[in-house]
Amino acid sequence: MLGKLRIDVPIVQAPMAGVSTPALAAAVSNAGGLGSIGVGATDAAGARAMIADLKSRTDRAFNVNLFVHGPAKADAARETAWLEWLSPIFAQFGAEPPKALKTIYKSFADDEEMLAMLVETKPPVVSFHFGVPSSEIIRTLKHIGTTLLATATNLEEARRVEAAGIDAIVAQGIEAGGHRGVFDPSAPDDGLGTIALTRLLVQKTGLPVIAAGGIMDGAGIAAVLDLGASAAQLGTAFIACPESAADEAYRAALTGPGAYHTRLTSLISGRPARALANRFTELHKSVAGRMPPDYPIAYDAGKALHAAAKLKGEHGFGAQWAGQGAPLARAMPAAELIATLVRECDTAPSTPGRSPWQAAKAPMKMVNGVRRAGRANHAANRPGD
Repeated sequence: MLGKLRIDVPIVQAPMAGVSTPALAAAVSNAGGLGSIGVGATDAAGARAMIADLKSRTDRAFNVNLFVHGPAKADAARETAWLEWLSPIFAQFGAEPPKALKTIYKSFADDEEMLAMLVETKPPVVSFHFGVPSSEIIRTLKHIGTTLLATATNLEEARRVEAAGIDAIVAQGIEAGGHRGVFDPSAPDDGLGTIALTRLLVQKTGLPVIAAGGIMDGAGIAAVLDLGASAAQLGTAFIACPESAADEAYRAALTGPGAYHTRLTSLISGRPARALANRFTELHKSVAGRMPPDYPIAYDAGKALHAAAKLKGEHGFGAQWAGQGAPLARAMPAAELIATLVRECDTAPSTPGRSPWQAAKAPMKMVNGVRRAGRANHAANRPGD
């Protein structure tokens, strides 16, 4: 799988729309991992600019992540009730809620301009969150030589990913920060942890599995490789890197008490997402059964509340996404973090023969100051590699 992703170490930096930057992604890619940018929160023009910036910083493979959510269903009564509930909180900061809410993000499933931009720019890797696009879109992206990844939170979703012709599955455990990649947010969520989900998908599907959720150090990477994962995806571990777009309040919160009490909440965006405990997540105590508007309509209100509070010096209403491993975050440049993760993975206990990617934890040679596994170590076979 490392060969298909054109990377040297089994580490994927999670896309983290709004936090990951071209500078962060390039630093990770240049250090031998797979750097990622999330473009689900921008349009085709914004995504094109991010890709151009990233390409100017690296000649190595990188990942562009897109949201493939279902269409939001507008409900005027529900949206009005939501704004009325939030109105007293806006008032605390001398502001009023929006008069009406908008669908602020377009799904890639319906974005022809975004697809055309990808065909033109030809990113090496494209990943999908919240579902998979049509077979026509998948054929188009495969035709230009792009490797495709998609998130799954359970076996049923993973089988849909496999049936769609995607190249690898990102197994997102319940520990992960940010939005749950569930295809249908109204369906029951089994809440599978990273360990159980990774092993389940390794055993029950024929695709390479990239484990994600709660992985913060080399020991965590080694553990999921031993479970049969082809690579590990880390997101929260990179938030504290200077190359990320996290503001000072977000960085401070990552080292504060809220990091020990992350919470899954739909209140901020309308979809379940794991965040540091803050004033926004605490609103669950007063929501009293109210249902937020559909994603991303609810996010329009969430962003407006954060903006109003921030103007008054209050940062507790930000979307401070983070996984359960948040207290283990370390502030260091991304390239240094990759080198640290590789070194930790090298020295982590392992079970010989457990994983065909066990060789990825063997001592890695130095290339341009970065420890990288030799190509001979990547010859292990497993379905889909």
